[in-house]
Amino acid sequence: MKNKNYLILLSLIVSLFGTACSSKKEEIKEDEQPKMETVNYLEESETAKAARMEWWQDARFGMFIHWGLYAVPAGEWNGTKSDNIGEWIMDHLHIPIAEYEKFAGEFNPVKFNAEQWVSIAKNAGMKYIVITSKHHDGFALWDSKVSEWDVMDASPYKKDILKALADACEKEGIKLCFYHSIMDWHHPDAQSIFEPNYNTGREDSVLSENFPRYLENYMKPQIKELLTNYGDIGVMWFDGEWVPEYTSEMGKDVYQYIREIKPDVIINNRVDKGRQGMNGMDKEGDFAGDFGTPEQEIPETGMPGLDWESCMTMNDTWGYKSFDDNWKSDETLIRNLVDIASKGGNFLLNVGPTAEGEIPTPSVERLQAMGEWMKVNGESIYGTTASPVEAPDWGRITKKGNTLYLHVFNWPANGKLDISNIGGTATKATLMADSSELSISDTSIDLPAAAPDKICSVIKVEI
Repeated sequence: MKNKNYLILLSLIVSLFGTACSSKKEEIKEDEQPKMETVNYLEESETAKAARMEWWQDARFGMFIHWGLYAVPAGEWNGTKSDNIGEWIMDHLHIPIAEYEKFAGEFNPVKFNAEQWVSIAKNAGMKYIVITSKHHDGFALWDSKVSEWDVMDASPYKKDILKALADACEKEGIKLCFYHSIMDWHHPDAQSIFEPNYNTGREDSVLSENFPRYLENYMKPQIKELLTNYGDIGVMWFDGEWVPEYTSEMGKDVYQYIREIKPDVIINNRVDKGRQGMNGMDKEGDFAGDFGTPEQEIPETGMPGLDWESCMTMNDTWGYKSFDDNWKSDETLIRNLVDIASKGGNFLLNVGPTAEGEIPTPSVERLQAMGEWMKVNGESIYGTTASPVEAPDWGRITKKGNTLYLHVFNWPANGKLDISNIGGTATKATLMADSSELSISDTSIDLPAAAPDKICSVIKVEI
């Protein structure tokens, strides 16, 4: 009996000692784990930001794509034609959610060809594409795991549009970027509670009390899906930040959240609340965002030290409207590109595809014209910086190191281009259209009698 008790006691001691050792091991093991420190990306160095922004600054020219369910009504509902932009039809014509949801059943873009779209952008000289992953109507163009209000679950198309574009962009060396709306007219924790005055005519003093829940449980998970399932994403391009439920604190939190997932992603200033209307630049204060977003306008002058991108339509709408034929000319679009580059900005030019999945022919024709010009003169746009001087009467100037690119809109009748105020002494001048060298005097360049390009001829000048 004594021996038996002894054995039991010994067994207990061994067991307790083993447990103590095991606990100690676990404690040591836990202590040995490296401590993870969260980087505050809102306080990053200028060097880190410059490295992230480099490809974007070199690109200068990108394609905006506004595409979603709003392409189905194409600007008209119940016999009423909207006089506003196409993608806002749900709000402007006060379409009830149940009625708007019917458009999903009609969204079957069998003519959509991702490789063709990317080819159109690349041939135009564009270096990146920004597509509406989700616009204000909340409809997602990918297979979202936190919603059935998407192209895979709610439409007969049943294909992930963003995956097709991601594959095509990777193949052609085009950066894929996502527009994403903060505002959501369809989600019950966001703006759907104001139905049918989702935005227009709503009381800003009345808030969606559950918006923080929408942000944490819906918007953030969708952002994570976009950043982790589609390869190398260049830009997260936000919009709809003006809704009163969304605060600057939320904006900074979203900025930090994104950068923790993908540190190199670029984020526009609409992630926060600093934007000053359509001029797109931030007011004074502490706001998150990597670049300003002028909309449908070009700043009068450059903005040294600031990154910005002018987004514009080719006609009067972003989303497709079948009856909007107010197209900008090739001349206007090419000169807008030059003007923007001469002021140190990027040009994000929009197309609004049809519900069938085709980029409208007038858009394609204009992009082809821009592409022809860029094949000859792209060097004067890519990787350039703002003009060192004010815009001359005859056109615009871009700069790259000791090289100036003189963009001549108004070809001088006397055959002499005034270069007395170009910010340096010219040592060599070359006409980019045919690589011919031009004669230089102290204050002018001798030109051929006729302009090689009636819209914009470019002279490369070493200074």
